[in-house]
Amino acid sequence: MATTDTVRIGTRGSPLALAQAHEVRDRLVAAHAIAPDRIEVVVISTAGDRIQDRPLSEVGGKGLFTLELEEQLRDGRIDLAVHSSKDMPTVLPDGLAITAFLEREDPRDAFISTKATSLHDLPQGAVVGSSSLRRQAMIRRLRPDVSVVQFRGNVQTRLRKLQEGVADATLLACAGINRLGMREIITDLMEPDYFLPAPGQGAICIEGRAGDPRTDTLVEPLNHETTATALACERGFLSELDGSCRTPIAGLATVDASGIVFRGMVLTPDGAEAHEIAFSGATGDAAELGREAGRQLRGKAGGGFFASWS
Repeated sequence: MATTDTVRIGTRGSPLALAQAHEVRDRLVAAHAIAPDRIEVVVISTAGDRIQDRPLSEVGGKGLFTLELEEQLRDGRIDLAVHSSKDMPTVLPDGLAITAFLEREDPRDAFISTKATSLHDLPQGAVVGSSSLRRQAMIRRLRPDVSVVQFRGNVQTRLRKLQEGVADATLLACAGINRLGMREIITDLMEPDYFLPAPGQGAICIEGRAGDPRTDTLVEPLNHETTATALACERGFLSELDGSCRTPIAGLATVDASGIVFRGMVLTPDGAEAHEIAFSGATGDAAELGREAGRQLRGKAGGGFFASWS
């Protein structure tokens, strides 16, 4: 990269999205000894940010958080786009690719409340706010007696709603809270053995133009191979299950020296029916392992189960 080049990083404008974009910027500066003023963070408004009065499942799903960034990436107005991996559709626009994953933060969900120490300790009939169909379904599965209400907005907006009494509790991604330096607001952590996170949760990804040697070289030192392997498995699983914000799907892959272990789950929106699967294998087969887990889970659940998603 020439020292006179400017790198333009596209991002959404929420405090969390900006924190993630600045983390990428800081890592690029450290990896390439680039002057910080040669990396510009470009804030781009997305439909997912603008539409706050309806559930995402009703207005288009995950692509609402990426479309405008991808349009500017394709036409060259930005060079890179930074996303939360759990917001990324499994099929990307022609000419674009995920080119790096930063090392994954804590993938767990965080329970936040001033009225109870955990989801299990909420009083009968309590109200829990969440905009995620996965979280809604899993809350209803564990606590069918509580009421679940829609809770759109960024982290700060949801915390304000909690203080205003719109709900007694909410769930947010632990990773996002940590990146905002707000760990003290966490009341309890939802362990994956009973509350599986969203596929991709906790990982920042960088999207670029496919086969662009300039940006590929730029982001290569930022890619964390263990995270990339885990996400290949989780995204493979999603690809077999039509994963979007319209479908309650959970999944988590862990990687160590012995290979990769994956657990996945699909639920009906009311949480009344759920099907799980566990797979393990070699890290080199991560994507196919995830796809096979998805295929087998689809067969296990049966066609009628998935018809309820449409």
